[in-house]
Amino acid sequence: MTVKAPNFSLQGKVALVTGAARGIGRACALACAAAGADVIVGVRNVEAAADLIAELETAGGRVFAVTMDISDSRQISQAVARSIEAFGRIDILVNNVGVAPGNLAELVEEKDVDEILNVNIKGTFLVTQAVARHMIEKKSGRIINISSQAGTVTLRGEAIYCMSKAAINHLTRCLAAEWARYGITVNTVSPTFIWTDSTRPALADQDFYDRTVGHIPLGRIGDTDDVVGAIVYLASPAAALVTGANLLVDGGWSVA
Repeated sequence: MTVKAPNFSLQGKVALVTGAARGIGRACALACAAAGADVIVGVRNVEAAADLIAELETAGGRVFAVTMDISDSRQISQAVARSIEAFGRIDILVNNVGVAPGNLAELVEEKDVDEILNVNIKGTFLVTQAVARHMIEKKSGRIINISSQAGTVTLRGEAIYCMSKAAINHLTRCLAAEWARYGITVNTVSPTFIWTDSTRPALADQDFYDRTVGHIPLGRIGDTDDVVGAIVYLASPAAALVTGANLLVDGGWSVA
């Protein structure tokens, strides 16, 4: 019997990563490129992503940047159409964009509810729908939604954000069941707190850091490298039979 190593290569694939300008999205784009994929970066400001584009180009693959504010349905449609025109197809979609203005539930303002639901749920769905229509035609595709442990555990002061991520987790299962007949897999990756430019100010507060780490059995805040391994796995041939899954990258928070 010949033993073969799992195939984690994305060689020859085209990946669209939304919210790729910084943090987890940026790391996902770079990881996909390192695994061999051509990468489309969806960003709100293409000029501001120049350094990311240059770094992706050094990886050797093709790179294309599109302006994509996922709260704007017209911009989503245009960005997906331009991406397919540029590369001919999209094999992998990584939905990374999300917002999380926090507040105690009794103090949450309607505008914050609207922003979170419009971006985290509606925007994510509309991007997924636009890309999936193309994937359905070619009978294959990998869709990976970046969710959060917040969709599984409770976080004080984040009720609406938690609700939105729980919705994404269930949307993932619904779409996985609906689109499996087209050869499309749909999965979710749910990180704990990860060191990024946006989380660093909060995590720099020693009390907040101590309380946060106290929930993580493995005893540390995550790095973007901890997340991108899950992304590349779910996008790769090694995960061909995995769909509807929620892969928690939370250091054990959800089971503690």
